[in-house]
Amino acid sequence: MIVLILKLILAHLIGDFFLQPQKWVKDKEKKKLKSVWLYAHIVIHIVLLFVILWDLSYTPLILSIGAVHFIIDALKLMLQKKKTKRLFFFIDQILHLITILALSVLFYIGDYEFTLTLSAQFLFLIICASFLTSPTSIIMKIIFSKWDISKLTKNNESLKDAGKYIGILERLLVFIFIVVGHWEAVGFLITAKSVFRFGDLTSTKERKLTEYILIGTLISFGIAIVVSLIYLKLNNYV
Repeated sequence: MIVLILKLILAHLIGDFFLQPQKWVKDKEKKKLKSVWLYAHIVIHIVLLFVILWDLSYTPLILSIGAVHFIIDALKLMLQKKKTKRLFFFIDQILHLITILALSVLFYIGDYEFTLTLSAQFLFLIICASFLTSPTSIIMKIIFSKWDISKLTKNNESLKDAGKYIGILERLLVFIFIVVGHWEAVGFLITAKSVFRFGDLTSTKERKLTEYILIGTLISFGIAIVVSLIYLKLNNYV
């Protein structure tokens, strides 16, 4: 049961965060149920579930998850407003996870003998590491959508998507350091980033930009630390 749920969660992460371009999201928000990308998104989810589970006996479960996923996404598109976009994003993700757990229990409660190739521990590791890449970057972008960051950084030249990749790398490093038991390396990483960042902030003397960078750094490291602790705590149970 645990391995099945982990595979379903992995498929959800890949489908919602890795295989859904931003232009699809904008088109869905604009056209809502008339957007072709809404249906393409659901089809991709269903195909992913078939590929990752690789067992046609799960067809009822897969189709049920796909149908509920469509209902949740459709309701989100119809109900969310510009001011409630961030709130509905998190509600949407929570409902998807509840759907996975509820339908898995409903269809396969008491059935623990699945012929699956990947161990639960390895799947859990992949899920945690994957979550700390693009999903967390998207979550942080949603959080920061409250402020117009472009105004703060318009005079500062930067490589395209540099901040995104720096954040991904730092979160993965934090995860690796904590999992292998080297908390001191996390402290070193935070110190090293602070030295570079605060050097820039001293030169710009921009209070709002300083606050933005501080909030971003704390959220990024905080999420990485929490995910790492969850992994260490639950790894013995999967």
